[in-house]
Amino acid sequence: MPTTSAGLLLYRLTDGGSVEVLVVHPGGPFWRAKDDGAWSIPKGEIEDDGDPLATADREFAEELGATAPSGPRIDLGEITQRGGKRVHAWAVAGDFDVLTLRSNTFDLEWPRGSGRVESFPEVDKAAWLTVSAARQKLLDAQGAFLDRLVLTLDEQERVVLPTDGEPSVDRQV
Repeated sequence: MPTTSAGLLLYRLTDGGSVEVLVVHPGGPFWRAKDDGAWSIPKGEIEDDGDPLATADREFAEELGATAPSGPRIDLGEITQRGGKRVHAWAVAGDFDVLTLRSNTFDLEWPRGSGRVESFPEVDKAAWLTVSAARQKLLDAQGAFLDRLVLTLDEQERVVLPTDGEPSVDRQV
């Protein structure tokens, strides 16, 4: 049965008015050589009868080593990834220094069949990217979260899409 995960999409508005989002690259040997289409929002599996938003906050802390920012959450809804996993996400404004990344770890027999167990970080990189760059890096289905974030910011803060496709904020409200 497919699992359901919950996560946070951290975003910030730059001085130039564009939107940047924080995305993470999965750790471990399976993802080592993958880049485009391999990144994700910080997320994790919702435990039985767990609260999805509490799960999103917990997973943010576990994967980044920092408490999730306080502030209003924007419900970005749910998507279904290629393998059937459902992911529910919220966006929250905030900042995170990617140089302070301290991810939790997991153990895996590697190489497979060797009998040797190694420990790997759940997340090995984090990056602030523009919406268009994040769209290229994220797992395909998670691109819908970017669309929903930009639409919500457009409604709330007059974010506009210039001709290059990058969101920016019209500060002349």
